[in-house]
Amino acid sequence: MALFEIIMPKLGESIIEATITKWLVQEGDSIAEDDPLVEIATDKVDSEIPSPVEGSVSKIHFKEGDVVPVGAVIALVDMDDEGSSETSSPAEKETLNKDNQSESSKGEAPTEMISEKTSPNEINFAEATRFFSPLVKNIAKKENISLSELNTIPGSGKDNRVTKKDILQFIEDKKSGKTPAPISSSPGITIQTPKVTTGEGDEIIEMDRMRKLIADHMVMSKHTSPHVTMFHEVDMTKIVVWRNKNKETFQKREGEKLTFTPIFIEAAARALRDFPLVNASVDGYTVIKRKNVNIGMATALPNGNLIVPVIKNADQKNLAGLAKNVNDLANRARGNKLNPDEISGGTFTITNFGQFGNLTGAPIINQPQVAILGVGTIIKKPAVIETPDGDLIGIREKMILSLAFDHRIVDGALGGMFLQKVAHYLEEFDTGRTA
Repeated sequence: MALFEIIMPKLGESIIEATITKWLVQEGDSIAEDDPLVEIATDKVDSEIPSPVEGSVSKIHFKEGDVVPVGAVIALVDMDDEGSSETSSPAEKETLNKDNQSESSKGEAPTEMISEKTSPNEINFAEATRFFSPLVKNIAKKENISLSELNTIPGSGKDNRVTKKDILQFIEDKKSGKTPAPISSSPGITIQTPKVTTGEGDEIIEMDRMRKLIADHMVMSKHTSPHVTMFHEVDMTKIVVWRNKNKETFQKREGEKLTFTPIFIEAAARALRDFPLVNASVDGYTVIKRKNVNIGMATALPNGNLIVPVIKNADQKNLAGLAKNVNDLANRARGNKLNPDEISGGTFTITNFGQFGNLTGAPIINQPQVAILGVGTIIKKPAVIETPDGDLIGIREKMILSLAFDHRIVDGALGGMFLQKVAHYLEEFDTGRTA
């Protein structure tokens, strides 16, 4: 039989492994090209691996719960029922599996596969106050490291997460008698989690993996950045009238719905070019001004969770391009079809409170960014209209913008000027353009 190797695909520049969470097929099952084979999870996103070929599942190499390095063969598919015993040639593999072939991240070799199910030491990670990757959990079980010890390890990874290097250094220090420095993102600050009691009839619901990640990220952001929030009311009348006039034509021509989101992204991207310090990150006492304008859009998922797909180089795209990008990412986010690279690399975020009818909100910064823009619902309001013949009272479409920013590098003047500039681009929207 001609066997085709299904490998763990490249999942992002910083990701070298993934956990197999659920097999969608069994050995012997017949599959068509693009049929989903397995669900996998990383620290950033959950996704599916489809089959690039048609055939039957000959062999599954890993169990659910196994941590698998990028590039490892996870299954074999029999593409030929005629009895040939040879596997596909290198040329065939390269052609058929070119989208899945990948190399491990540079500078770090693939980690050894470790199965969570075979570790003899059990730790109740449901009680953890931080997120730990499957690899770190397995090392902790193998080395008999308690949960309380894990919580004290300073993390050098994204969002202060504990990496393989961190936990191995902790083990080495522990054996040599050294005491690791306590975890704290700011000197002299200690976070204490209050003990919560339950009463009769209370329902206890375990957070799912994504909700735990969101919880950790939100607490970390508030602990890291001194948040300041400003508000600005915007007259959206020109945009509302223009969109109502052009949305049907746009959908017929582009095959896409024209929502307000790409218009918000366009205005924010232009303002970020005007005020690049808002398109930045803070690393200690160092400020990193980002070259690219990559705008994340907070997207609510059907299960109640939240994910932030990123529009890369948003300042270089026209409105039609932004609309296509927005609709594609939003649809695939709700269907759990995003790739890890599509939710990473953001330099600024927009969250839409208005889709739920809310006037406005005070959002939490998406670290390591330094600002996030909130947009409220658009409502008709009586307003003073200035004319050459005097002031009049009229009905206008109004919306409240909110900007939360990191006061470590963004002061009130900069935050106010940026927010005012976004409002200016919205109010001075060119209604002469075609959608």
